[in-house]
Amino acid sequence: MPRPTGTPTWLDYGAPQLSESLDFYGALFGWDFEDSGPQLNHYTMAHKDGAPVCGLMDTTGVTGPDGAPLPAAWNVFLAVDDIGARLAKAQEAGARVLMEPGHMAGTGTFALLADPTGARIGLWEADGFDGYAFSGAPGTPVWFELMSMDFDASARFYADVFDFEVTPEGAQPGTQDDSARQQCAAPAYATNAPAERASAGICAASAWFPAGTVSFWRLYFGVADADAAIERIRTLGGSLLDGPMDSPFGRIATVADPKGAGFQINQPLPDQGA
Repeated sequence: MPRPTGTPTWLDYGAPQLSESLDFYGALFGWDFEDSGPQLNHYTMAHKDGAPVCGLMDTTGVTGPDGAPLPAAWNVFLAVDDIGARLAKAQEAGARVLMEPGHMAGTGTFALLADPTGARIGLWEADGFDGYAFSGAPGTPVWFELMSMDFDASARFYADVFDFEVTPEGAQPGTQDDSARQQCAAPAYATNAPAERASAGICAASAWFPAGTVSFWRLYFGVADADAAIERIRTLGGSLLDGPMDSPFGRIATVADPKGAGFQINQPLPDQGA
């Protein structure tokens, strides 16, 4: 059964000289890779213990609208029920289409847009392939969040276009009224649904970034030991950008791969379960 609209369902990565990134992520997370072949421009599927995790593509020679090479980056894709209708809603709400819908036979249809605050977000309408397999295990995606420079605009957009049930964190059962995410500078943090149905967050992040910063989505990969993972990242040529720090949601750090693509790592703490 297709996942509910607004659920993070896929992530992909693009970088020049992709083989170098495959070496990094394979060594860090224990991923196995499968090249989809020339008919799909060698789009590479990553698996962890046999289950799909993400897709990776080589952007060598690809340039952006300004003519500059595309930087290495991760993209998050949300499930949708009707990609054409959701794109139309998004444009009506102020989004820009960055990539028109493309269909992959037997799997689904994808598109990419910039939301009204500038954040890139992908859409995925499944037709045989729902996306990554959620397990919460080390080396797999465990959380997604929008670092928004305009929280109210983001909340309206994702509610209108992707059916987010915007739920302030303090309003969720079992949380403290003042328990804003530690990664979030401002007190406003909301999830896309209440409690156990939540799969993504929106953080009011403008206080942490200089004026003119564009909103962006970031993703979290689970790790068994955050400090050991940081050392491994450094050994492999990556870097630590922030943390690690303990939070109500785990031991968290912001890191980057050797090509500069950022992501989060999250280690569940003993009283938080696996």
